[in-house]
Amino acid sequence: MTTSQVRRGGGHIAYEVHGEGPLVVLSHGMGENRRSFRHLVPLLVSAGYRVAAVDVRGHGESSAGWPTYAPAEVGADLLAVVRDIDAGPAVLVGSSSSAAAVVFAAADAPDLVTGVVQIGAFVGQPTLNPLMRMALAAVLRSPRLFGMFHKTLFPVHRPADDAAYRRSMVANLREPGRMAAMRGVVAPVEPHWTTRAREVGQPVLVLMGAKDPDFPDPGAEARAARRLFRTAEARMIEESGHYPHADRPQRTAEELRGFLAVCAGA
Repeated sequence: MTTSQVRRGGGHIAYEVHGEGPLVVLSHGMGENRRSFRHLVPLLVSAGYRVAAVDVRGHGESSAGWPTYAPAEVGADLLAVVRDIDAGPAVLVGSSSSAAAVVFAAADAPDLVTGVVQIGAFVGQPTLNPLMRMALAAVLRSPRLFGMFHKTLFPVHRPADDAAYRRSMVANLREPGRMAAMRGVVAPVEPHWTTRAREVGQPVLVLMGAKDPDFPDPGAEARAARRLFRTAEARMIEESGHYPHADRPQRTAEELRGFLAVCAGA
């Protein structure tokens, strides 16, 4: 594995590239790193795609200490990766918090983005009671507690290497600045991605795990996201939680292959 870097302001964004073909850029959610896509990448490569997995600013091997972790800036980071690879426009895939970033990127640079995939997108800010707010605050300040919370996001299936991945993820979060980055990623910010969705003219695929514990009704959340775009489909991944690309990679790859073919012909 070779890690590349692209400079952005006073920091750098780390990414790795595999395969040859049309470009697909993968961006993970809060607290994770690019290895979140370790089971999806080879499936897309074998399908004939060039796949770049990115460490979101403040995560993984990307630098910490950024002044902002707003999704618009994360989206600009993804565009910087696309330009750095210099292999033509890309389909952007954003998981969880990165589902917002890919919308900003597509709206801001339509010449660099041929399609958008949202996985586990949050349409609105979750409403939490005081006890849950206290619990979330604790999770966002403790790598160990975040690791425990992360485990709950796999209610049905877990990858065989799940425990090893989580240990490495938690170890990364113990590095200086990582938890601050995690808190920055989820901090409320304006504009919200939903205000830019109608500007996205590219095809959009909304993927959602049918048993995603982050939502009281995952199907309703996916449909709400779909309705915000001009051209979009929503697909449910059965027996899957918040990370379908990790707990149901084959099924997720099936949906992505069909969508990527549509984007190539658009």
